[in-house]
Amino acid sequence: MSLMGNLNRALSATTGLQVRRAAPAAPPQPKKGGVKPGKRPTPVYRCPAPGDLATDRLLRRPVFIMSPVRSGSTLLRMLLNAHSQLHSPHELHIRRLEVDFGSRLSQRAMSALDLERGDLEHLLWDRVMHRELVRSGKDVLVEKTPSNAFVHRRIRDCWPDARFVFLLRHPVSIARSWHEGDPGKRTFDEAAADALRYMKAVDSARNATTGGHTDDPAGHCTLRYEDLTADAEKELRGLCAFLGIGFEPSMLDYGRRDDTQVVKGLGDWRDKIRSGQVQSGRALPAEDEIPELLRPMCKAWGYSS
Repeated sequence: MSLMGNLNRALSATTGLQVRRAAPAAPPQPKKGGVKPGKRPTPVYRCPAPGDLATDRLLRRPVFIMSPVRSGSTLLRMLLNAHSQLHSPHELHIRRLEVDFGSRLSQRAMSALDLERGDLEHLLWDRVMHRELVRSGKDVLVEKTPSNAFVHRRIRDCWPDARFVFLLRHPVSIARSWHEGDPGKRTFDEAAADALRYMKAVDSARNATTGGHTDDPAGHCTLRYEDLTADAEKELRGLCAFLGIGFEPSMLDYGRRDDTQVVKGLGDWRDKIRSGQVQSGRALPAEDEIPELLRPMCKAWGYSS
């Protein structure tokens, strides 16, 4: 009998215990959830040349609404979606759609086709959005996910013929609405700091984007939430002119045409937006109600001196 057997016989007789070989340690398991979205570096990709667009992209001249959270983008997309030529679905979050290579051989195969990981992701984004447009039976797709502002350069590179609509709102009103949407989750100060990230991203995109609106000296198609709620028809007429389509009065009664795309978590879903009618906006904050954190953005957007 082995030394281990003799030892166990003696231990068992005197203590009732035995010695056993320890099982090999299990390899460490990855944490649930994996890498947080947005933590991966931007992959390599190429910007399609004008002559390659017909091959590389199914979707042509898409429209992107660039706006911070809680700035009225759901209202604007519902108004636009009520147009016979425009399809504006709920937030699509295409920037979170990622692809990867299952093997080095697949990577070599795609590289031989001049397709890196970023190029493959762009093909996926384009296919998803084009599929949604085809299903709608309309002509132009309008996408309004607020976080698109963080990757505005990549969106411009993906669709060189894309058009951009910038929707602004008083920064304090944005912060208040963001806080009131979930007061147990974030204080007003936390909401202001979080919303400011979106505002800065939108401002950066607005400064980097050119072309489009003839009566805007900066070359952008820019709307303000306060103007949209005060005179929706006037603002929509200007926006339709920018998009090269005629204004349709039925846009103002967007609830009569389609109230099925209000999805919780993919844009605003509360009673105000479900009413189907443009509602008056809240009163603008007084100058002394503007926290120091938001003063530079209020000044940059013309809401304070």
